[in-house]
Amino acid sequence: MAGADLSMAPWQRPSDACLVQLGLDALMADVAAPSLPLLAGLARGESPQARELFGLVLDELGLLPLISEDLATARWIAARWWAAQIVARQLDPLHGAKLIYEEAAAELDYPDTLQPIVDLARRIDLLNDQPRQQQHIDEVTSAAQDFLATDTPLNTGR
Repeated sequence: MAGADLSMAPWQRPSDACLVQLGLDALMADVAAPSLPLLAGLARGESPQARELFGLVLDELGLLPLISEDLATARWIAARWWAAQIVARQLDPLHGAKLIYEEAAAELDYPDTLQPIVDLARRIDLLNDQPRQQQHIDEVTSAAQDFLATDTPLNTGR
């Protein structure tokens, strides 16, 4: 999604520090790209190099070039990936639901197939001051499984 956001207006683009953090996150998730360790290892003073290295990583992963028609598809792919990570217990379900809600569903105009996850993310967000409950984790994991079981085409909003 950050790759897609690089094409946005300057004030909407991810910061250099955010790109370095994304590199670190990808490295920790065992994503393999030759330039990824270079991006993830940038020191604070080297962060101006982050955009160039981030672009290289995207290119090495076959994620470039992103054109406007690809953005919706990229959001569907991201939503499916996050849902799969939730189900595999590789991503905290509450954090994953929030990512799906904010980074995919909101940008896709809240498609029906993502609505159960969106509703759960909103409800859990309202309970933010309360301790996490296993029920919420189970509900999000179940909603992610249901979403993965759908045959939603990747190129449509609904």
